[in-house]
Amino acid sequence: MSTTDDNDDQCGYSASCEQNNIDNITKGINSLAVLDNVSTCAACGKEGNSDIMNTCNKCKMVKYCNAACKKKHRSKHKKACERRVAELHDEQLFKEVEREECPICMLPMPLENYTSSFKSCCGKRICAGCVYAMKTSEGKDLCAFCRTPPSTSHKEDIKRIKKLMEKVNAGAFNYLGGLYSQGECGLPRDYRKANDLWLKAGELGCSEGYHNLGVNYIDGNGVENDLEKAKYYFELAAMNGHISARNNVACLEGAAGNEQRAYKHMIISARAGVKESLNMVKKGFMKGLVSKDEYTDILRAHQTRQDEMKSDERDKAAEFVAEFQLRRSMPVL
Repeated sequence: MSTTDDNDDQCGYSASCEQNNIDNITKGINSLAVLDNVSTCAACGKEGNSDIMNTCNKCKMVKYCNAACKKKHRSKHKKACERRVAELHDEQLFKEVEREECPICMLPMPLENYTSSFKSCCGKRICAGCVYAMKTSEGKDLCAFCRTPPSTSHKEDIKRIKKLMEKVNAGAFNYLGGLYSQGECGLPRDYRKANDLWLKAGELGCSEGYHNLGVNYIDGNGVENDLEKAKYYFELAAMNGHISARNNVACLEGAAGNEQRAYKHMIISARAGVKESLNMVKKGFMKGLVSKDEYTDILRAHQTRQDEMKSDERDKAAEFVAEFQLRRSMPVL
């Protein structure tokens, strides 16, 4: 007998026994994994594999062994489902979202829309500071991102936009919607077409599209005046980081008597750097709706965000625009 066989006999243990033990342990682990993946049908109590069971597609809380059980349990589950859906909605709605950054300087975009511009050449939104820096450093009126010269006509500009739309650029849909809304670049004013384009822009991730659509539901442009739908689209825009939309939701909540919800929105806006919202939060602090510690934390966050959005180029661009507007307003002698 070989030495290895002698050692196996002395220990009363063989290589095959060792492999059997490993196999048994593996089976045990696999069986535990299967047990962990078992769910119970909310209607009949039958257990089944969680991965293949029918889940409530609204609240995601309960599972069913089949569609029949799901339908049978619907009336009993309805209230709990609606409550959970509302909770999930609020979790998303009151979550602070980082603002879009300028693709060149990588600083958070300024809060005012006029301090940035959408480029039909590359589909990028660029802050005024980077646009100003491009013009003053190279002395050329080129796109600060892709170095493309500006379009020479409205027709060329719209052609560029449509090319971006073919590439599913959300900003392009939003931009064209704005042109139809204002009747610019040779296009007829068409609110309905603008609303369709803004809806598509929002679905593609452009918060401005949802915000614009909400405004039109407030004003009744191309649609019937509907505050509920306006609020719905403002909330979608707010979830994607649109600050003005969040302020609008706060105003609608306040008008409906939901003061606490209104202040929750104002707090998020104030932390994002909106001065008007900070003033409203201060009033809430004076009324006892916001604690001292919370107000102090909001002040710090507000100042931090304000500082993050500043740059020398943006300050110079603002001075240039102010000077230009002043010259335009001066009477000709």
